Amino acid sequence: MDMYFTQVCLWTTLLSVVLTWAISHVSNRRKKTTNLTDTVAGQERRDGGPDVIIVGAGVGGSALAYALAKDGRRVHVIERDMSEPVRMIGEFMQPGGRLMLAKLGLEDCLEEIDAQKATCLSLYKDGGRAVVPFPVEDNNFPYEPTARSFHNGRFVQRLRQKASSLPNVRLEEGTVKSLIEEKGVIKGVTYKNSSGEETTAFAPLTVVCDGSFSNLRRSLNDNDAEVMSYQVGYISKNCQLEEPEYLHLVMAKPSFTLLCQLSSTEVRCGLELFPGQIPSIANGDMTNFLRNTMAPQVPPKLRKIFLKGIDEGAQIRVMPIKRMAATLSNKKGAIVLGDAFNMRHPSIASGMMVLLSDILILRGLLQPLEYLGDTNKVSQVIKSFYVIRKPMSATVNTLGTAFSQVLIASTDEAKEAMRQGCYDYLSNGGFGASGLMALLGGMNPRPLSLIYHLFVVTLSATAQLLSPFPTPLRIWHSLRLFGLSMKMLVPHLKAEGVRQMLFPAYAAAYRKNYMTATTI
Repeated sequence: MDMYFTQVCLWTTLLSVVLTWAISHVSNRRKKTTNLTDTVAGQERRDGGPDVIIVGAGVGGSALAYALAKDGRRVHVIERDMSEPVRMIGEFMQPGGRLMLAKLGLEDCLEEIDAQKATCLSLYKDGGRAVVPFPVEDNNFPYEPTARSFHNGRFVQRLRQKASSLPNVRLEEGTVKSLIEEKGVIKGVTYKNSSGEETTAFAPLTVVCDGSFSNLRRSLNDNDAEVMSYQVGYISKNCQLEEPEYLHLVMAKPSFTLLCQLSSTEVRCGLELFPGQIPSIANGDMTNFLRNTMAPQVPPKLRKIFLKGIDEGAQIRVMPIKRMAATLSNKKGAIVLGDAFNMRHPSIASGMMVLLSDILILRGLLQPLEYLGDTNKVSQVIKSFYVIRKPMSATVNTLGTAFSQVLIASTDEAKEAMRQGCYDYLSNGGFGASGLMALLGGMNPRPLSLIYHLFVVTLSATAQLLSPFPTPLRIWHSLRLFGLSMKMLVPHLKAEGVRQMLFPAYAAAYRKNYMTATTI
């Protein structure tokens, strides 16, 4: 009996060893076959087709094409319309954006487009004025601390010219209809070329960078863009602001009004309106609204230019202001960038800065990969990219929400106290104003610094609410004000990640890797 039991144990053990070896062998063969297939596919791609397909040749698509092509990648860019875009967004680049542009080797694209230097924010409220410059001294910023304003279309055309000057960039006009997917992996795109013929293009990596109205985003992400309000704008021509290097922001009602020197002879005039409050352009209601409601709130020295465009029949444009948190796709072989990936309120004019930062990060992470056909490695790169971008993106996204909220006029005492508190904080100058401007300009992308300034503004506004002495009603308004502050912050802590926003190591690593000295 003992011998029989021993034999059974020996045979069972032997059978287990054989089965384990067989399973391991088959698994390893499959892995090797997959890796070999990916390697061969990657080699074939290098020998023939592109390494990357980019959908969209706006600021992001063109800049990414140039950066990847400089690293030796073959890039196929498909753009719906190659003519010069006519847009009223993407017309202001913060100092941090200029630094990123320089690091990508594209700083010369701001030349020869009549771009205007901006050095200060000029803020107006209830007859008062606060002039707040970008910090120049002790700013720990390795580039010239000035912004630029310009026609977006001219800038985009310069980027396209720069990208297409490289022999390994193919810039083609066409309309991408869909992504080609196999077993959860994006293989390429289906598109109509300029002749109207439907065709396909394949590459190991597809980058969707087709803007806020992206028709491909839903194929990769399940996040939806929220329309918060509407931006109304027009251009006053043949004029120049008295202080052309200032970005003039009027805290009007219902929200802000903006005047900015767009070129040496043109001024961008813009304002924000909310759903249900948009006068008709067709029947002249918008013109009457701008002339009779908004113009009287504009300071006298700016009013003539504000009215000039209206009186001369300038084309008035209206476009939705959207907000959308960034999320990663669960599909391999593709990545989404730009406004198709992440949007925030344009009041802080920092969308291009975040986009260029993302491109700089992604380009650096992809550089060590010899080929992009290994979807697992590329997926790890994309996950790392999503975390590394947080210091810049979280700072800008949170600041965009907070700043847009304090610009909205309200009869609510708590909201108006926060609005007044922000204006007072900037008008007082000193450390607080320079620190907030460094955040606004992308010169100090540190979420913790933003949280500090937000709480100082909240405490200052609370003190104003409670003075000269606290009453039950004032205490109630103060508690509501604190709640408003939390509503500005908590959703971003959840969306961006508590660790990424609160742990200083992330911001320190970002600054070390992406904000070092660059020659102007």
